[in-house]
Amino acid sequence: MPNTDPFALLDDLLSRARAAGADAADAVMFENASLSVSQRLGKSEGIERAESQDIGLRVFRGKRQAIVSSTDIGERALGELIERALAMAAAAPEDPFCGLAEAERLATEFPDLELCDDHEPTPEALTLRAAAAEDAARAVSGISNSEGAEAGWSRGTITLATSAGFAATYAVSQHSIGASVIAGEGAAMERDYDYATARFAADLADPETIGRSAGMRAVRRLNPGPATSGQLPVIYDWRVAGGLLRHLAGAIGGPAVARGTSFLKDRLGEAVFAACVTITDDPRRLRGLRSKGFDGEGVATGPRNIIEDGVLTTWLLDSRSARQLAMETTGHAARGTSSPPSPGPTNLTLAAGSETPEALIGAVEQGILVTELIGMGVNAVTGDYSRGAAGFWIEKGEITHPVSGVTVAGNLVDMFKRLTPADDLVIRHGIDAPTVAIDGMTVAGA
Repeated sequence: MPNTDPFALLDDLLSRARAAGADAADAVMFENASLSVSQRLGKSEGIERAESQDIGLRVFRGKRQAIVSSTDIGERALGELIERALAMAAAAPEDPFCGLAEAERLATEFPDLELCDDHEPTPEALTLRAAAAEDAARAVSGISNSEGAEAGWSRGTITLATSAGFAATYAVSQHSIGASVIAGEGAAMERDYDYATARFAADLADPETIGRSAGMRAVRRLNPGPATSGQLPVIYDWRVAGGLLRHLAGAIGGPAVARGTSFLKDRLGEAVFAACVTITDDPRRLRGLRSKGFDGEGVATGPRNIIEDGVLTTWLLDSRSARQLAMETTGHAARGTSSPPSPGPTNLTLAAGSETPEALIGAVEQGILVTELIGMGVNAVTGDYSRGAAGFWIEKGEITHPVSGVTVAGNLVDMFKRLTPADDLVIRHGIDAPTVAIDGMTVAGA
């Protein structure tokens, strides 16, 4: 039987890979357990539990690399894993930028970021959470049906080791609750949802609060009216504003910049937002949903301002893309077991502004408050942006009626420059933004 201690297993795997011909190697192991329950219309729909172990081995032969993964950690399977990885590396094309992270960049200190709740809830406890959320949603006047509610828990351990001597591990947990319901009847039905996630059960939003919010959101969307087409202000509700940060993260990722496929590829050090905008990435936020003390290559992580006073200060880099751009990694490498590391954000946050959402809405003569976005009509090369949307029409500073089937369009370069954040930032997810206003977008009514 193999030694299931992650450090011993990975150390043995790397030693055998080096002995078999690898010049260098690293390996990662994910151990996961999850439990979820779902119910609909007051009845249980299912209980699911899953447990898994996945291992990924990356080997280097000169400037060639290959990565192979397996869910079988038996002695024979690991031997075959090494053989396949080395054979693939021998046949792979040369990559002048591949390789392990530089030793001086590796993490040496591992602060407790409070990422793991040791308490595992029982199926009965999760069932009570789901029932409370759905019951609260269905109790809202105007709710006619339910798509169900779900409560979940998961716990995972990530262990990384490299042939350069780095070895570290950390554990994470997550609790979640969500509900989705339908308001109205016949052709006049509308649906909406709400959900919450947290590392610790004590930090999870109250199920009844989530349920009531889902119900009220659905009822509020009933009887949509017309939307005027034109160049108009668009207010992004906080629930969808985080999507703009995702577009930013994609545009400042090292591989896209190195390939020249980003609309921001030439904008490092320049003002791309208004001077009132600051966007931070903090991988060491306590209990953060994307927090980690070291990245997917073992590089030390740390908080930084991605956008400071409107200015783009950095790319998001792993070691490979950093070498391509003649820069240093920023500690943003993320990885699974079946593909090499690639950069991505951690806890990405748009700082709150000084005005309330009500003030931003009150300043709109005619426009739209977007609460839901549909489709992915974004060109990463040009920044052209076009999304289906639903929300509420604004007339003379007042919300007048719901709207649906609307299209909002623009270019992200212009949208970023015209973005004004409100003061209602609350950290709820891994990518968070307050309500934001963007002037001069193209709105096409249904």
